[in-house]
Amino acid sequence: MKKQSFNHMLALATTMALVSGSQAVYAQAANTQAATAEKDIEEVVVTGFRQSVLNAIDAKRNSDTVIEAISADDIGGLPDVSIADSLSRLPGVTSVRTGGQASELNIRGMSGDFVFATMNGREQVSTSTGPIAGRKIEFDVYPSELISQAAVYKSPKASLIEGGVAGSIELTTVNPLKNDKAHSINLGVRGSSNSRTSEVEDAIDLGHRFNASYQGKFADDTLGFALGYAKLSAPSVANQYIGLNYNGQRNIDADAGNEYVSEGMEMQQRGGEEQRDSYLATVVWEPSDSFTLKGDVFNTKADSEAFARGFRVKTLHSENTVITNPVIVDNNMIGGTVSGNGNTNFAVFTVNDNDSREAEVLSYGLNAEWRLDKWTINADVSFSESDGDFQNGGTRALLYNDTSVANPVRSPESITYLNKGLKPADFFASENYTNLNRIALTEVGQWPFITHNEINAQKIDVKYEMETPFITSLEAGIRNSSREYTGARGQDGYGSEFGNHPSQFPIALTEDMVKVVEFGGDLKGMPNFFAIDFDDAVAAVEAARGRDWNPVANWDNNWTMIQSGTVTEDVLAAYVMANFATELGATPVTGNFGVRVVESDQSSDGYLQIGAGAGEAITDERGVVSNDYVRNEMGQKYTDYLPSLNLNFQVTEQDTVRFAAAKVMSRPPVSQLKSGAGSWIDGEDRFNAWGNTSPLLDPFYANQYDLSYEHYFADTEGAIVVALFRKDIESFIEQITLRGVDFEALGFNVPEINPNTGNPLKPGGEYQTAYNNTKGGYIQGIELGYTQTFDFLPGLWSGLGVSSSYSYTESDVERINNLGGEEKDIGMPGLSPSNLSATLFYDYEGFSTRLNYRYREAFVANQVAVETQEVFYADESVVDYQASYEFENGVELVFQVNNLTDEPSKTYFGSEAQTGSIQYFGRQYFFGVNYKM
Repeated sequence: MKKQSFNHMLALATTMALVSGSQAVYAQAANTQAATAEKDIEEVVVTGFRQSVLNAIDAKRNSDTVIEAISADDIGGLPDVSIADSLSRLPGVTSVRTGGQASELNIRGMSGDFVFATMNGREQVSTSTGPIAGRKIEFDVYPSELISQAAVYKSPKASLIEGGVAGSIELTTVNPLKNDKAHSINLGVRGSSNSRTSEVEDAIDLGHRFNASYQGKFADDTLGFALGYAKLSAPSVANQYIGLNYNGQRNIDADAGNEYVSEGMEMQQRGGEEQRDSYLATVVWEPSDSFTLKGDVFNTKADSEAFARGFRVKTLHSENTVITNPVIVDNNMIGGTVSGNGNTNFAVFTVNDNDSREAEVLSYGLNAEWRLDKWTINADVSFSESDGDFQNGGTRALLYNDTSVANPVRSPESITYLNKGLKPADFFASENYTNLNRIALTEVGQWPFITHNEINAQKIDVKYEMETPFITSLEAGIRNSSREYTGARGQDGYGSEFGNHPSQFPIALTEDMVKVVEFGGDLKGMPNFFAIDFDDAVAAVEAARGRDWNPVANWDNNWTMIQSGTVTEDVLAAYVMANFATELGATPVTGNFGVRVVESDQSSDGYLQIGAGAGEAITDERGVVSNDYVRNEMGQKYTDYLPSLNLNFQVTEQDTVRFAAAKVMSRPPVSQLKSGAGSWIDGEDRFNAWGNTSPLLDPFYANQYDLSYEHYFADTEGAIVVALFRKDIESFIEQITLRGVDFEALGFNVPEINPNTGNPLKPGGEYQTAYNNTKGGYIQGIELGYTQTFDFLPGLWSGLGVSSSYSYTESDVERINNLGGEEKDIGMPGLSPSNLSATLFYDYEGFSTRLNYRYREAFVANQVAVETQEVFYADESVVDYQASYEFENGVELVFQVNNLTDEPSKTYFGSEAQTGSIQYFGRQYFFGVNYKM
């Protein structure tokens, strides 16, 4: 990744200030309507994307913190697949494309682990699944049609819920009493297609979207109802080539040292269907000016049916493979011919993976607000829960000499390949992998991740208006929340990866279980393969072993029991904050200062391995009893003080300078707080444990500073913004082996006697765990914004506008990774030094159109292959286009193309020659009709 000094970055970015700027939202002058009236200009009704820009400008200018925002018109009026698409266009906000769609959001160079999210002021739980998950919000489950506003808080204030070192994202749903009309209905239907569906066998050709909403006011505008529904069904396709990490060494060129050799590679077709159903209901009662009662419910369910199938080549560096004609670059083998005799762990697998996921979020709450003279009292109770289910299943088939004999023997095979950097590799195989007489199932397995995550919360906020020369109001509040997270692993399977299980023979394939598939698109020319139906494979396994398929936690695979467990988290927070207004010389100064005090109590209940039958009798989900484990409950309590300061200097009517400083925190991934652990006792009677999770983890902490200058145009709509920021982060979590550990002192339920020998156990063993050990560092950068509407131009040219942003970020955080062979400093996950977003839009009469370009420089993040791999994501540029025309009768035609240039997602390891992955997602086309009344 490019390295530049911060001073050089600052000079470069300042130069660009006049040509870059904020995608989303900068502010029009507060007195625009008055100025318009004074000039006796005829009132013009502004609609379309231009109106969304102007609405959001107000939100930014009138905020008392550093924020970016999106208005209701922007979200409700666009066919964005999710709120993640809309937010990813904001300054300092970037997305990671999963399956071609924006999902995880990064803020100012920090990954989704450090991003906090609320809806209507209430904490949202995550649907993410996997070994390390639980807080990272998957924003693609939130449909854009049902969110009326969204804001990204880059600087906090004491009244905001703690939790975001990177920043906090607030999603807001509609309030029907604030609707301009007494009754309104919005309907929309769109068809969709993907340009690459013809390249993937069994891909779905067409998708659709539908949304309907109603807002109504009754009883003299004192009672309001809102209902909303949004439906998504979209084809999901991708051709992908994935290189695996360089975890082997061989001396393959007869020189003095070894070369690094990749684990292997994958060539796969991915397909399936993304489905999402979302519901919203809101009731607001406002019987008087002094009281409002609001209740709302939001529910969304996402169902992703996904397959990935093709070839997986593994263990190129196996000791008994023969490597000829190697291609070596920088001591790494990136190509050559690899041959095996069938008796090694080198193999060409025909793989058929089931990557289906289900995710559901339910959030509801009741809010009451009293406005009594100088007092405002707000009381809120809420509940948020999510369920995630990742099936994570698949089949492995290998090549045999003859599958019809009693004891099939694996066949010799060889491959020739050449990595081509950020393009799919050349790949050739010596054998035919579509011969039923030679291909058999060697493994059928399923390893699901199932999670349940819920939060109950109650809070009371009080505000008192004051008439003093300095303090304008005082705010205070208290919030209590209780979280429970359950993560469950499961397993069922037959056979083994390389076909060497002594008692489980390969299963012959039949014609009704398979069909021959040909690669298309950029992978065309690679060998044909068998598509194997997973359900048919499971049925064959059930018949072979005489037992039903049951992928649950079980003692035969003890890691499923150890990695399952419950985490509870009780948080009590209180704050006090003063809002003020004064003058510094002739400059008005407003802002707030305060402190938030947070008391956290976290604990986990899991299984700790003792061994030798010295534990409790614990029954697994198949009814098998083990006496080798005890229930292990551990945790800790801690108290944090989080001060914050926000200053806003109104230099002129058009110029504002903001400064903010705060201490912020993010809690560890909740699944990483589990207490389950395996163990062993060494020859010196010392107890040792492994598990890579710990309920003793501390939060992430950072001190952060923001300084921004905002200039708002006087004679037109728009702004130029320059913002500097810095975060000083104390530490990160890493996997580490601690030595000399006193487990009893840490709270482990460990035995006093070695059950194998009867000797007393000694303290001072090893603990393989997650630990707040890695040193922290700074993240600093600059953001530039330029937004302008050209309404001063004559006639139809007055509809033009531009909204753009540029950011540069750097960090001294050091992280070492060896997946590319030699150890390499990969820096801060999620940090892209340069990011650019530019939108050219045009709104005139009923016609609206816009073209958006987003560039993101290379960054580090996880890539899922056989196992999770940390890789560099290459530079990428994504272009989206949208056009619409609204008739006077309320009918609007909408057309959109996402990923207009068909930009693939590309990753690599230590260098671009070490291909990580090339994924082609295609262009997404949308065409439909909206109707408003």
